[in-house]
Amino acid sequence: MSLDLTRHRARIVAGETSAAREIDRSLAAIAAVPAAFLHVDEAAARAAAVAVDAARAAGGPLPPLAGAAISVKDLFDVAGQVTAAGSRILAGAPPASRDAPAVARLRGAGAALIGRTHMTEFAFSGVGLNPHHPTLANVPWARLDPGTPRIPGGSSSGAAASVAGGAAWAGLGSDTGGSIRIPAALQGLVGFKGTAQSVPTSGALPLSTTLDTVCAITRSVRDAILLHEVLAARPVVRRRRPLGATRFAVATTSLLDGLEPVVAAAFEDTLSRLSRAGAAIEELPVPALAELGPLQVHGGFSAAESWAWHRQHLASDGARYDPRVALRMRRGAAMTAADYLDLHRARRDWILRMQAAMRGFDAVLSPTVPITAPPIAPLEASEDEFFRVNGLLLRNPSVVNLLDGCAISLPCQAPDTAPVGLMLWADRLADDALLDTALAVEACLADRS
Repeated sequence: MSLDLTRHRARIVAGETSAAREIDRSLAAIAAVPAAFLHVDEAAARAAAVAVDAARAAGGPLPPLAGAAISVKDLFDVAGQVTAAGSRILAGAPPASRDAPAVARLRGAGAALIGRTHMTEFAFSGVGLNPHHPTLANVPWARLDPGTPRIPGGSSSGAAASVAGGAAWAGLGSDTGGSIRIPAALQGLVGFKGTAQSVPTSGALPLSTTLDTVCAITRSVRDAILLHEVLAARPVVRRRRPLGATRFAVATTSLLDGLEPVVAAAFEDTLSRLSRAGAAIEELPVPALAELGPLQVHGGFSAAESWAWHRQHLASDGARYDPRVALRMRRGAAMTAADYLDLHRARRDWILRMQAAMRGFDAVLSPTVPITAPPIAPLEASEDEFFRVNGLLLRNPSVVNLLDGCAISLPCQAPDTAPVGLMLWADRLADDALLDTALAVEACLADRS
């Protein structure tokens, strides 16, 4: 396993390095991914690292994050900073008076909050482009194909780039339809979306109050566990079940449609490796997955609930929105109160049928997204192509948000090839068991000799 936050912390505890020295390295790494950050808080990050080094010198216990550089999506309140959510219309808003609970928990755990990261405006797309800020390209693809900038994935685009580029050990973000898992999959990282209620969403500008989840992008599953423990303010209970005692379903309805060949090959290879390790894997038709279209009438929860928050801003200042974001929000204007209540009732019924289909399995396996990161240029040139790709990126991960479940994306590609994400997902409140299973899956995939 490459160096991750867990190993980084162990090195600081052992005195092999210092938090201050490592913050210097993180700040220097920003030069390689400058578009990932909308604001760099060098002074605060250094101060947090110095405090950790002083605690170690005094012989005291070190906090869980031990002065590690953690980035914060521009969606979250950080005391003294403006929460613009990647927009122009909020750029002149008053600074936040206090930290969002998620930010406060990171700070309390000893994080060095290194800066605010690039994001899709108001978190409304899985592509990761934002016309208000410099274009952010996919970090691993910049090495694989340096002549063709590719999308970073969104909406937590800068969170992923900050981790992939070495500037942060983890990136705080949000996931409403895949906004953590999509950029994690496209950039070869781990993205965990817990059950929505597990981490407070207050102090984060909402997209959909029904679907929003606060979570993080990391370099490993064990780091995902560490960040989830901090954000959820509780320990993760590990069962340590071997893969030989695990039963997986592969949902064959919709989620395997139209896979890019490299994604299909990586997914099939992953299933073969898990099967050889003793996991039971069964194909599972899930008819309820074919019913998602009617549940997204008028844009679904995200359009309706974002319209409710943004309608006055759109009326007075709509020309300063990203047109693609404004278009999707305005779809919510067509939804009546009766439509909205019907949508909640339909969702409850759909969840019950999904739970019945998944019963008896430890997790469902799917490709996180059906494609690898496409080039940026065609998406900037064509609105139709932008929305086609956006729909593909959101198709698989958004199922879990609608389910109110938990999911994790982890890399499943061969070394030095295009990043591909494997998504493990399960019912709500199965977070601990899913993370435990993901550790075993990650260990299985690590040996590709």
